[in-house]
Parts: sequence; structure tokens; C-alpha cells
Amino acid sequence: RRRRRSVKGMFLWSRSSSRLGVSSSSSLSSSGGRRFASCLVVAEHDGGSAVSAGTLAAVTAAKAIGDVSLLVPSGVSAKVEGVSKVLAGPSRPSAKALASFAKERGYTHVLAAVSSSSKALMPRVAAALDASPVTDVIGVVDESTFLRPMYAGNAIATVRTSGPVMVGTVRPTAFEKAADLVDGGGQAVSPDEVADIPEDALAPTVVADGKDASSAGKKKADLATAKVVVSGGRGMKSGDNFAMLDDLAAKFGDSAAVGASRAAVDAGMVGNEKQVGQTGKVVAPDLYVAVGISGAIQHLSGMKDSKCIVAINKDAEAPIFQVADYGLVADLFDAVPELTEKL
Repeated sequence: RRRRRSVKGMFLWSRSSSRLGVSSSSSLSSSGGRRFASCLVVAEHDGGSAVSAGTLAAVTAAKAIGDVSLLVPSGVSAKVEGVSKVLAGPSRPSAKALASFAKERGYTHVLAAVSSSSKALMPRVAAALDASPVTDVIGVVDESTFLRPMYAGNAIATVRTSGPVMVGTVRPTAFEKAADLVDGGGQAVSPDEVADIPEDALAPTVVADGKDASSAGKKKADLATAKVVVSGGRGMKSGDNFAMLDDLAAKFGDSAAVGASRAAVDAGMVGNEKQVGQTGKVVAPDLYVAVGISGAIQHLSGMKDSKCIVAINKDAEAPIFQVADYGLVADLFDAVPELTEKL
């Protein structure tokens, strides 16, 4: 059964879904009479001179819409499969200037990967373009129709835009990453053009979550795209104890990242850039290790699509065990050091 209503230039209806992370395998429908779709993807850097993994996923989403241009921060090298033009811009782009640039160049779509910086930047860009943003896109139906989760992922909404420019954010875990032709090569790639977009000192830096200038030269996985995520909850008791999870994650190499539940973040144990859940990052790694996490629905909605879930909790009745593939009922302060030692 579907419900349909109009919302500020959009048409929205919902349908139930049993899981998150719907992929965008559908192709564009015929769009006779429409102008050629062209996408401007606002890239984030990984703390160094390369674009983030989330940006590569956003490029894949954009390729399903039309021609793709990539706006990278100055000093970042980018040569991504499927991108027709690379534009150099500021690290802190002005939202109004970015909107004006997109409008002048005739871009029909402005996209970015879901992150803390894009959540601050893209709604401002949409406001400057008098557009309703489509956030957390997990599927592309055609150039004006997109899929996004609702109600903690229990329903998937099909959203249709009708304005001249669509502004949106893309969930990185829902799309395959486009090939980064610079990755591992170390060579500098000059941009095709320098975009006339001024810097805004008050704007957020377009950098992947958990990264900054000090990350340069350090291989560290993004939480949103890591293959292994080790997360701690209220049971960790203090921020100092998260060092145990850092040691455990290090056993999996550069592809692992450390996350946290909202309870741990609200308690001040770690920063909110590590939060996994409905109001934090949505992750879908090959392995998710939940340590001292009870399994509230808010947290489960952000990690239940992980390929393998391992839970460690001393409460045998904790809801996390209902979604876990493997569960260990034990005191985490005994189990985690022993597991780390054996790995």
C-alpha cells in the first residue's frame, strides 16, 4: 500500500523495506525533451592529497544520472573513472558562491557524500538555489527520482524532485566506489580548470569525517567506508578505555576504524565523528564488532547491514544479540584484551 503527497515541489511516497543499503542498479529512464543531466560532485579530501572513499561512492551515484564534474579542494589530486572534468576549488567553499557557480554552469545536480561537512554545506547550497535538498540518497531511479531511508530504515521513500537543480547527499555505503586512478600512484594530477569560488572562513572544511591536515601520510580508514569497524558503547565506562578498541582495530590493519554508540558519545567518551547510528554514521563493513553496546534501535539502524556482526556484552538479554552473527556473553574488560592477544 502506498501513500502519496506533495511536499514543496517534491512528490513522496513510501514503501516498506526489510533492510537498508538499497543499491542503485537501475538505469535512467527515457527523458525526452529534458536538458542533458550534468552533475557537480563536491569532493572531500582524506586528510592528505587524495579524495575520500565517500566521494568515490558519490561519483558512482552521479554517473547513474549524467555527465560528472568533480570539484576538489585545492592541492588534491584526482583522476576518477567516469569523471569528465576536474575542477579545483577552495577547502572551505562559500555556499552562496558554490550555488551561483552551479547555476551559471548549468549543472542540474549538485551532490556530495554524507558527512559532517556536507550536512553543514549542502543545505545552505540548496537554500541559495531555492531547492529542497534530497539527503541520504541510497538509490537512483532516474535523474529526478531517488530512494532514501525513513523511520530508521524501516521504510524506503521514493522522492521525486521537480526543480531546475537537485541538491543532495549520497550515503557512501549504498554505492560502489568509483575507481581512483591516482590511488597508490603518488603522482600529482593537475585539475582541468580552477573554479571561481571564493573561500569562506566560516564554512566547514570539505574533509572526510575523522580526518584533518594531521592525517596526511597516515593510512587510516574512514569510519563510513571501513571494511572492519570496532565500536564501543556505554559499557566502555570511560574514554580512556577506548584505547582497547584502538588496539583491537589495529590488528585488522589499515582497513579498520573505531566507532561508538550514541550513549558513549553523549557521555563524552569520544567525539561525535565516531558515532554510528541513525543520527551518526551508517556503516556496512565486512565485520562489525560491537563491544559493550546494548543494541538500541537507533544504533542498529546504522550498522545492521554489516556482513558479519560480532557482539560482546555481559548482559545475555541485550538486544544486540538478536542481530549478531556471533555473540560472546562476557565482561568486555576480560574478553577484548584476550581477543586482541590471540589475533
